[in-house]
Amino acid sequence: MHKPLLAALALVLGLGACGSMSTSRLNPMNWFGRDSTETLVPAGGWATETDRRLLVPVVSEMEVIQTTGGALLRATGVTTTQGHWDVELRPVNNERPLDGALIYEFVAAAPRGQTPQSTEASRSVTAGVKISSARLAGVRRIVVRGAENARSVNR
Repeated sequence: MHKPLLAALALVLGLGACGSMSTSRLNPMNWFGRDSTETLVPAGGWATETDRRLLVPVVSEMEVIQTTGGALLRATGVTTTQGHWDVELRPVNNERPLDGALIYEFVAAAPRGQTPQSTEASRSVTAGVKISSARLAGVRRIVVRGAENARSVNR
């Protein structure tokens, strides 16, 4: 008689403890904590990307080719050493005319290591950009700027 009573008492005490088992560390469902949402965005926000390309020292040639939808602007420049890359005619003032002039900066990324100077032909870089007819409306002059000079063409 003592064994069934002891078993019943253990069963009642065990079932009574189940109410607090949901918050207990012994419950395997609580081992990893509750769901939470975390963000990977830094407190100050992401750093804005800065363009580290430099102006090409000398703009040697500039040409505007008329097309049916506007014009193609092509410029050639000479860098100080070989190996410049990521060449672009970067628009100034978000491609809006300033005093009737569309202005572009001729930029290129410098090589990552030491490169030879060599001949002027081997240091030449060329970039182009399409300008739509809508952008050309009201434009009297197109300017391409380098570090040491600028070239322009009038309409």
